Amino acid sequence: MKYRLLLDLEVVEFMTGLPRRDQLRLRRRLHEIREGPDRFADFQEPDPKGRLLDVHVCFGFAIYFWDDVADRHVKVLRIRRADG
Repeated sequence: MKYRLLLDLEVVEFMTGLPRRDQLRLRRRLHEIREGPDRFADFQEPDPKGRLLDVHVCFGFAIYFWDDVADRHVKVLRIRRADG
């Protein structure tokens, strides 16, 4: 199933502040997540509304996303450094 990738504005702003190498690595991984979000959930954490978000850790970053199957969207709600 083809998904649409949606990024929260805070994610976009966070990524623009990263070195170019990290930006490119994260963009590639986001495209991979879009192609198969169920393959990239390392663990889950609830958001403030209680909805479980999938979290994928790669390249020292934690990517928080929600696989909205009904809308066929992968919604990336947060990216942060995995060690912080």
